[in-house]
Amino acid sequence: MSTPHAPPETWHTLQLAFNLAPVGMCVSRQRVLELCNETFARQFGYEIDELLGQPLAPLYPSMEEFTHIGNLGLPVMQEKGVYCDERIMRRRDGSLFWCHVAGRALDRADPFACAVWMFEDISARRPVTNSLTLREREIAQHLVTGSTSKQIARVLGISPRTVEAHRGRLMKKYEAATHGDLVARLLGRA
Repeated sequence: MSTPHAPPETWHTLQLAFNLAPVGMCVSRQRVLELCNETFARQFGYEIDELLGQPLAPLYPSMEEFTHIGNLGLPVMQEKGVYCDERIMRRRDGSLFWCHVAGRALDRADPFACAVWMFEDISARRPVTNSLTLREREIAQHLVTGSTSKQIARVLGISPRTVEAHRGRLMKKYEAATHGDLVARLLGRA
């Protein structure tokens, strides 16, 4: 990919757009933070200089989720060059929040070599209101996208019955009467 030749004032404008973007933005290399804007740092509870050069893993609720989402995103980025989802992330103080994440790889053959990411905190409309297990968070992440139990089971490498059992526990925790009610509560709409 060639580097665009732009006048210095254009680069200044691009830097300004990155730094003042109302969503968190970052550049990662091998899933290590190379650059981020203030919004990104602030939504995770850090200063920019505390994050640079650090792995992205501590921003996830667990190492398993960091690994799992990487395994989900890698083949999609290799095929399409882009990946997006809604997931639960972790702030410095340990609190969890829902986040819309979208990223683009510089090189589809090696997506994690260099990627640009956008992280939008959506907790105002979708709060994390219940204490969920790792597996419940994974299943909730897929339920809100409209995935069926069979689809979720295939992605997570578990049986559809196991997915149904976890969905039942989620319904109980969220006091949801129906699947639609559960999704609405997970989305913060009920």
